[in-house]
Amino acid sequence: MLSLQEVAVGASARVRDVAGSDPTSLRLLEMGLTPGVKVRVVGTAPLGDPLELELRGYRLSIRRNEASRVAVTQ
Repeated sequence: MLSLQEVAVGASARVRDVAGSDPTSLRLLEMGLTPGVKVRVVGTAPLGDPLELELRGYRLSIRRNEASRVAVTQ
């Protein structure tokens, strides 16, 4: 299964699931990373972390370890 951290810069994917039920996973869902949402990876910081995403008409930055919890399909 492909995770959001594996999606290349400039590519888009659709969220399939967010793993876990801890506060971090719940926060990702609250920020809009819900199943079915289209996400585009806009860029990364100079050292590769965090990732900048575009979804639902806004931009969001999350850490790679958080992005690894988000399963996607391309």
